Amino acid sequence: MILQTRGLCKRFGGVHVARNIDFGIEAGEIHCLIGPNGAGKSSLFRLILGAHQPDSGTILFKDEDVTRLPPFARIRKGMSVKFQVPGIFKDLSVRQNLVISFQHHLHGHDLEATIQRVVAFAGLEGLEGKAAGTLSHGRQQWLEIGMAVGVEPSLLLLDEPTAGMSPEETRQTGEMLRVLNAQGVTILAVEHDMSFVQQIADRVTVLHFGEIFAQGSVQEIISHPGVADIYLGASDD
Repeated sequence: MILQTRGLCKRFGGVHVARNIDFGIEAGEIHCLIGPNGAGKSSLFRLILGAHQPDSGTILFKDEDVTRLPPFARIRKGMSVKFQVPGIFKDLSVRQNLVISFQHHLHGHDLEATIQRVVAFAGLEGLEGKAAGTLSHGRQQWLEIGMAVGVEPSLLLLDEPTAGMSPEETRQTGEMLRVLNAQGVTILAVEHDMSFVQQIADRVTVLHFGEIFAQGSVQEIISHPGVADIYLGASDD
């Protein structure tokens, strides 16, 4: 396991967003985290990253306890993150965004080579000088994915990476993530789009009311009657 949580709990006031979560991601897999609105997906994501501190429980990354480490320290150990809303500098060029992302990690030839590699990976050739805010929504998302992977993380965290994308952009994003995964990057994606989940996921975890409701392969989750119930709002009768 590259990442494990043990007995992870978090509440905000009277709301439990994480209840005794025992969760793990195997090195080299693409793992999707799904569930209805309010299930606790984003809260678990932020606990893993360190944006929230748990009330109790443990988070292990590469067998090291990182439970109390701040986000920047986890990133230095090999995590990287892309949130749902693009965090690019819209008035700066594509190239300037990449330089800002990589300048504390890379210098000289290594920096230039990484920028060229990421531009090609994200399909942004010829757009390096354009202001990032003028790119299409899909390309802005791809730029930020490139910004997240340029430092070659071990674990990439993606919060709804295809939000607002067209079906074709969504498919292309899935292909990009498959390429990254083949290069050795483990991926955890919070996602709503089940066709995208089917395209990329090796395993899926379903959250409901801050608890793990089901885990398994894509096919096991699709065929799980309880999962359909919570998504469609069926009663418990």
